[in-house]
Amino acid sequence: MHALTPGFCDAASVYLLERWRREETAYAVADPPQIEARRLALRVGTDAPETWEGVLPVGEVIVFPRGTPYARALVEGQAQSLDSVDAHTTERLIAAAAGDERVEELLKVGAFLVAPLRLRGDTIGFVACTRGSERGPFSTSEVAAAESLAARAAVALDNARRYERERRTALAIRNSLLPGAVQEVEGCRIAHGSLPAGEGTIIGGDWSDVLHRPGDRVSLIVGDAMGHGPESAVAMIQLRTAVRTLAGLDIPAAELIRRLDALASETPGASFATCIYAEWDARRRTCTLVGAGHPPPLLRGPDGRTAPVPLVGAGLPLGLGTGHYEPTVLSVTEPGLLVLYSDGLVESRDTDIDHEIARLARHVDEASAGPPGGDHDALSALCKQLLRAPTGTPGVDDRTLLLAELTPAKD
Repeated sequence: MHALTPGFCDAASVYLLERWRREETAYAVADPPQIEARRLALRVGTDAPETWEGVLPVGEVIVFPRGTPYARALVEGQAQSLDSVDAHTTERLIAAAAGDERVEELLKVGAFLVAPLRLRGDTIGFVACTRGSERGPFSTSEVAAAESLAARAAVALDNARRYERERRTALAIRNSLLPGAVQEVEGCRIAHGSLPAGEGTIIGGDWSDVLHRPGDRVSLIVGDAMGHGPESAVAMIQLRTAVRTLAGLDIPAAELIRRLDALASETPGASFATCIYAEWDARRRTCTLVGAGHPPPLLRGPDGRTAPVPLVGAGLPLGLGTGHYEPTVLSVTEPGLLVLYSDGLVESRDTDIDHEIARLARHVDEASAGPPGGDHDALSALCKQLLRAPTGTPGVDDRTLLLAELTPAKD
């Protein structure tokens, strides 16, 4: 619009076919009796689109009958150059203006041009340009220039639609995978969050999940499939689904991870994935942990100090087929804060991972005031603060964090 007005013409607008915008099939006939197009952009002189909102609102869908220059440009795939605005447009604008004198001036044109938006042999919309009566008609070279600009715009619009489609798909996948921001079950209050690596990345290989188990138990898991692109996201989805299925069998924690290891060995892209699995039983006051090549969880006890939990054999990453995983059973008699996280929060190219884990533990202590316990908002705020805590090499890997306030059942 800024390229066209006011230098090339006095007013311009861009329309996209609704069928193309909604990614539907083409019209049943080559020359349909009418077409539906949405006004995507507008510029009259140097006015902002909001100035004309009452008469020519951006986003409005208009039906153009056969015989209008717009329909001819779409069917023929060639620009239509006239010395006045067509009768259909004139009647429509006067009816919409409701006495607005600006429309009368807008219709006093000396030249009218409709250039089709062509893309891989198809017409997906058009650009309409008008000149006032004091300016000359569009020359042959000017018509060719408008067609060239329209062709470039069509490619840009197609790229934008493809990007938006992929973004919607990624958002739908991410939103379907993540549990609520804060959950509370018997003896356990939970908050979680994630930050994909890289600018513009929506979904990666990290995942977290919260599973309600029989007997008021709850299972918590944080996992990491290698990488942070679409391939790792597909592996992550399969592993997460497998964990949910296995948890439904109500088998012991170590056996669950052993079966997940066997499944990962047969799943493309899932080899060398890591995870930490926790099962909290508030009645028995026990937290059972099983690790598969994952950084150890942190536990903040009643003394207000956070430290890594030493696991009985950290276990190898998933997909190697070792099948050797041992549970670590903690006795939790006082309220505590369990911190499960992915390696994006503790990785560094310059520092040993043990130092980074210790630094994360200090961040937990510094961000938490007093002993474990509080309300939902406080736990959610703590989760967000820890996700954005500085690391040795920020932004190179996905970050996922799951916080669980463990509250043992009273006698």
